[in-house]
Amino acid sequence: FVFAIFYLWRAKPTWRFLLLGALIAAIGVVLRTLASGQVKKNQELTMSGPYAYVRNPLYLGSVIIAIGFAVAARDLWVAMAVLAMFALIYVPVIRGEETFLRKQFPGAYDDYARRVPSLLPRTLLFRQMRDGFSRELYWQHREYNALLGAAAMLAVLAAKILWLHR
Repeated sequence: FVFAIFYLWRAKPTWRFLLLGALIAAIGVVLRTLASGQVKKNQELTMSGPYAYVRNPLYLGSVIIAIGFAVAARDLWVAMAVLAMFALIYVPVIRGEETFLRKQFPGAYDDYARRVPSLLPRTLLFRQMRDGFSRELYWQHREYNALLGAAAMLAVLAAKILWLHR
C-alpha cells in the first residue's frame, strides 16, 4: 500500500504512455493467466505451457505487469522502486521455492532446472503456451485478481490524467 501511494503520487501518465503501459501489462496478465491454468501446486512438477520456457512464469508475468505500470507512470523513481522491490521480494521468494521444489521433486526438479531458465526465456517463439491449460485451475488460483487489479490501476491512472487536465 505504501508503494501504491508512492506510485500514484509520482506517476505522470499521459494517454500515450498509459496505452503503451497497458499493452505491456496485458502481456504479463496473459502470461500469468496461461501459467495459472497449468500449475497444480505441490501435486506435480509443472513443465508444460509457459513452464516449458521459464520455471517462474507467474513471477515473470508480474514483472512484465510492473514494467507496464512503470512505463505508464513515466517516472524514473517509480522504475527504480519497481526494480528494487523485485530484487528484495521476488529473488528470495524464487530461491525459497526452488529449495522447496528440489525437496518435493528430487532429481526431477534438478533435470528441469538444467533445461529451463528461471525467469528469462531463451526464445520468444512460444509454440505450446496453451497446451494443457485448465480454466478450472485458473479460477481455483483466483488469477482473475491480476486482471482486475491491473484494470483498476489503469482506471486510476486514467482518472489522474483526466483530473490533471481539467
